[in-house]
Amino acid sequence: MNLNLDSVKARTFDAIVVGTGMSGGWAAKELTQKGLRTLVLERGRDVKHVIDYPTTLKQPWEFEHRGQVPLEIKKDYHIASKNFIFTEATAHFLTKDAEQAYIQDRPYDWIRAYQVGGRSLLWGRMTQRWSDFDFEGPARDGYATDWPIRYADIAPWYSYVEKFIGVSGNRDGLSILPDGEFLQPHEMSCVEKHFKQKITSKYNNRHVIIGRVAHLTNPQKIHYQQGRAACQNRTICERGCPYGGYYSSNSSTIPWAEKTGKMTLRPHSVVHSVIYDDTKGQATGVRVIDTQTNEMIEFYAKIIFLNASALNTNLILLNSNSNRFPNGLGNDNGLLGKFMAFHSYRGRISAEYEGNLDSTTDGRRPNGSYIPRFRNVLKQETDFLRGYATSLTASRIELTNKEGMGEELKSNLNKSSLGLWGIGASMMAETIPKESSMVQLDKQFVDKYGIPQLRISIGYDENDEKVLKDFHEQFSEMYHEAGFKNIQPIDTKRLPGNENHEMGGVRMGRDPKTSLLNQWNQLHACKNVFVTDGACMTSTSTQNPSLTYMALTARAVDYAVKQRF
Repeated sequence: MNLNLDSVKARTFDAIVVGTGMSGGWAAKELTQKGLRTLVLERGRDVKHVIDYPTTLKQPWEFEHRGQVPLEIKKDYHIASKNFIFTEATAHFLTKDAEQAYIQDRPYDWIRAYQVGGRSLLWGRMTQRWSDFDFEGPARDGYATDWPIRYADIAPWYSYVEKFIGVSGNRDGLSILPDGEFLQPHEMSCVEKHFKQKITSKYNNRHVIIGRVAHLTNPQKIHYQQGRAACQNRTICERGCPYGGYYSSNSSTIPWAEKTGKMTLRPHSVVHSVIYDDTKGQATGVRVIDTQTNEMIEFYAKIIFLNASALNTNLILLNSNSNRFPNGLGNDNGLLGKFMAFHSYRGRISAEYEGNLDSTTDGRRPNGSYIPRFRNVLKQETDFLRGYATSLTASRIELTNKEGMGEELKSNLNKSSLGLWGIGASMMAETIPKESSMVQLDKQFVDKYGIPQLRISIGYDENDEKVLKDFHEQFSEMYHEAGFKNIQPIDTKRLPGNENHEMGGVRMGRDPKTSLLNQWNQLHACKNVFVTDGACMTSTSTQNPSLTYMALTARAVDYAVKQRF
């Protein structure tokens, strides 16, 4: 009897965090920093900062296949290999298809990275705040339920997060894209500056600015306290940065939580479900399957944060059944897993510029320029809802002579020259959450741990096609205005999910009849369970979502700890 009590005590914590990525790292940091003994669960292996970045210092010639992944290995990564980040230098940070299969009712690329740090090791590091145009968008346009918060609610938490992670940017004074707590900005190339000047003189609502990214251009005391140093502009961030020059859970929040002595990190732990006690009327813990022993283990806590990434958080909640919640934890309204959305990256457009041939770029820059959304901002002005933001880069085209054979070819390859300036813009468009865009469990299709797996039905619609068409039209016009030539619109045909920005299914809202979470990211029907990863998003905006996940997490932890469950 005493042995059993001791076992339960050893598996009891003040708080549990599921997931170690962008938001999970922040939940771990905030909970432990506030003094709570916190169990942090990760389904993948442990990855220690610096120690477990095997390719980070490799030179190109040190890769056996010069960066290409052999077909024999690539076949195990059919989904992940579709993403641009998949190379010989990064494959070890991505997940094989067999690790967690899923059913595609509609074509969907679910890119996963199961290890401590998750996709925070691989992200694009773009960090823009949302504005009230974004939080008020659903209520104004009528395409989703109203957000239960506004910019004023989250603004101080944006500042709190930005100061800790370090964000490079310029104070641009735009209402559509609020300024933050910025480190020294990167510099635009001369052709990007030329484009900015032309667009500013022609349009009063279109702004070309330097991108805002989580890179330490000039580290502050708080960053040195984390053991991080200045970004070296190596532009191979996805290998893991030994300098901690960009923000990741591995270099920042997880070590910070570990220093408190309050964190217990448990990798190789797949969360099966959340345990709900009908008598107590709250969640009491989680069930975990140890992937090395296949043992089912229960852990207990008064506060639970789900940060497993949007799709897996939906899966866990759908699989958390009890007498009170036969259709998934908190799912009284039947909306769990519905109203999913993502960002569309299908639009690209390239061109050439014959000017500024006396200039080129020097060195590397882990950033580019950025054009915030300018469509349907103040009013509905098009035949589609919402709009798109755009990343833009311009650099000289390198010309290589590939003629000849043998020694002549080698000699020609060593004599590259500079051609015209090349310009490329990439669209990141908001998609509309719909009830038909959903994930659900397939009871017959279970994984190797016996957990029902997801059926995913998320895809493009007519609105997305109209947005893509408008992007190509507007940027063709703007390119022409800037004097660019050889304008080439491109539809990448990338599938939903391919760019990692999956959102929704456990959305926030004011009304328990139309949402799962309240303004504190707290389940309406189970007050001690919080969701602060992409699953909580009511809409997607056109900004990159990671900064908002982190700010929502810090805010929710502050509230949860004050509730003293």
